[in-house]
Amino acid sequence: MADLGSRRFLFVTGKGGVGKTTTSAAIATALAAQGKRVLIAMCKTKERLSAVLGTPPIGPDITPCIPNVWAVNIDPERALYEYALMVIKLRVVANTVFGNEYIKTFLRAVPGMYEWAMLGKAWFHTTEKLDGHDKFDVVVFDAPATGHGLDMLRIPKIILDVAPPGILRRDAQRAVDMFQNSKESGIIVVTMPEEMPVTETIELCGALDRDLKMPVLRLIVNGVLPPLFADGERAGLVAHKELLSLSAAAHAAEPSADKDAGPAMVAAARRALREAVQRDSLKRLLATLPQSVVMLPFLFDEASTKEGTKLLAEVLSSPEVAGR
Repeated sequence: MADLGSRRFLFVTGKGGVGKTTTSAAIATALAAQGKRVLIAMCKTKERLSAVLGTPPIGPDITPCIPNVWAVNIDPERALYEYALMVIKLRVVANTVFGNEYIKTFLRAVPGMYEWAMLGKAWFHTTEKLDGHDKFDVVVFDAPATGHGLDMLRIPKIILDVAPPGILRRDAQRAVDMFQNSKESGIIVVTMPEEMPVTETIELCGALDRDLKMPVLRLIVNGVLPPLFADGERAGLVAHKELLSLSAAAHAAEPSADKDAGPAMVAAARRALREAVQRDSLKRLLATLPQSVVMLPFLFDEASTKEGTKLLAEVLSSPEVAGR
């Protein structure tokens, strides 16, 4: 965490459903425990962060959540208005421009405009000062899922290619300079120990290195189950996949000492199969990508709760963490 906390901007992405928001909250909680002032920025998403931090709903205003952690759910139209207000410096003119429905419709139709509004606002908060010091030590950007997140990272470079000299180009250049500087910024890719998320993670890391030259600081594997079976036991259970079909028969049969073993064996076979998929997926991930990997445990009763986030933050802050 000390290594991550030395950066000003952390871009958290990954396949949808792998736990990006929970991971962002855990990272922010762990950094806050070290005294860092952390802002979590989201992209006009269906807001789940309040559940995993145990706070009221989080909207487009920066909201204090827990000690040293703030959050904002960025609205792109509002972000564009705020940006225009900083540039124009006249609220009456900004209101006239952004209150016009034709202009709003035009802005919605401009490719990448809303994406830059959200990414640019998150980046802007790394530049804010309070009493002569950085207002936030770290901005954790809970980015969209893999494809959309990758497109969002491309937008500043596209602006540099097409925009004329001016404030927009200047800010895009400053953002690109930060995003490509591994001492100031970095990407955290969240995945799960399953075939499809690992495949997307490998493809995403390749695209980031090939197309954007942006550093991937960490791979975080979320939801890792503790193995219950040794390799030999697991192989034996997986080899008897027909046990899975016993579930309905076991429940319908008359209870007896022999029959009671049916549901237990079905559950064991399912767990063994899941462990085998997890093992094979992790092996492929570790063999293919060179980045540091951190493994977070699967949460049972604590999933999507404030308590679960604290638990994951404690894991991240531990002197030794499972991974590479």
